[in-house]
Amino acid sequence: MPELPDVEGFRRVLAEHAKGATIRKVDVLDRQVLHGTDATGLREALSGNRFAEPRRHGKWLIAGIDGDRQTLLFHFGMTGELVWTEHDAPAHRYDRVVFGFDSGELRYRDLRKLKGLWLEREPRDHGELAGLGPDACLLSRDELGKLLSRSRGGVKATLTDQAVVAGLGNLLGDEILWRARLHPRERADRLGRGDVTRVHAAMVSVLRQGIRVGRVPPRPSWLTGHRNEPSGHCPRCGTVLSHARIGGRATVWCPRCQPV
Repeated sequence: MPELPDVEGFRRVLAEHAKGATIRKVDVLDRQVLHGTDATGLREALSGNRFAEPRRHGKWLIAGIDGDRQTLLFHFGMTGELVWTEHDAPAHRYDRVVFGFDSGELRYRDLRKLKGLWLEREPRDHGELAGLGPDACLLSRDELGKLLSRSRGGVKATLTDQAVVAGLGNLLGDEILWRARLHPRERADRLGRGDVTRVHAAMVSVLRQGIRVGRVPPRPSWLTGHRNEPSGHCPRCGTVLSHARIGGRATVWCPRCQPV
């Protein structure tokens, strides 16, 4: 499930291999992943042009087009990725859109096709990016505290609400709260200053480490390293982990480290 660190990894792929290079072809292999345009419109907008320096906001990858007011937005849903390949690399069954360059191909690959690509004008002000909260990487402790204090919902649901904080998904939300020793159902507006400090410190730490490797790593010392085990144990205290759906999301926590 791509979250902020994964998308930052995809941003680096685009920046390293495709930024500033002329787009020689655009092959749309599955029109279902296109939004705000069709295959012809996408080819006309991109062919012969170049991607500018890509940006990221939360889980969105933002690829401006040099000399054009249009921007290509990528969202990877639950199973998407951006892959750089050689021209002669075998076709993959889940490749949906392929961008060709002199030196290789950039492939948008996605099994479930829950999101996709949007072609928009000035997406900062409207469109798919409108209504997103601040990027999780840019939040100070005090800013995070203000956002949490405005919500009467559970802290897990609040942290993973993209309109509140952009970039945190299921894995990161559980990991952060496990490190902060807070139950995911704890009311966000009832957190004390010490609680917010722990949440912010955990968020900064997991994002920094995740961005370094371009994913949310399933390390043995992380909750994410045990959440999918049939009888997963807390890597801190050894207690059997609890599982439930909270706010419509599959949630994992340690009942000893994160009591109600």
